[in-house]
Amino acid sequence: MDKYIRLMEDAFMLSRVKQYNVKGRKYIGTPYKIYFEDVGLRNAHLNFRQIEPTHIMENVIYNELRYRGYHIDVGIVESRERDRVGKEIRVRHEIDFIATLGSKKYYIQSAYAIPDREKYKQETASFDKTADSFKKIIIIEKSMKPQRDEKGYVTIGVKEFLLDKESLDA
Repeated sequence: MDKYIRLMEDAFMLSRVKQYNVKGRKYIGTPYKIYFEDVGLRNAHLNFRQIEPTHIMENVIYNELRYRGYHIDVGIVESRERDRVGKEIRVRHEIDFIATLGSKKYYIQSAYAIPDREKYKQETASFDKTADSFKKIIIIEKSMKPQRDEKGYVTIGVKEFLLDKESLDA
């Protein structure tokens, strides 16, 4: 499988994105995420069976960030929490993208929809655990101008993100 992925990377059909431990400030060997360079090729490769808007939107955001020149990693934030019986467990939270360009760094979550407060908490849980001051952005499918919440997290629509090259700085 790894050889097949490497060949697809060499043919510029897909990209492998490494995971980065935000608190430990180091790369994690495996696993990694894979994004198609062309979403149409992805759909054709899957014979148009698994057209999931959430995955496609995440892939489109990845491609746009790469197009804008950002180096992309997948962020991992580990924390210790208590389960239902009070036992301490290690929990891994994922940040969809850590986008870095020079001294600029953004944490970005791709969320197709945030219908309620519970989903919002789920999407921002990883942001809450980072304990740093980098800008945190949630990109949603619904068209919406950038809005900042009480924690400073910015929510923006995917259309607005794609059409404005300066949208991450809004």
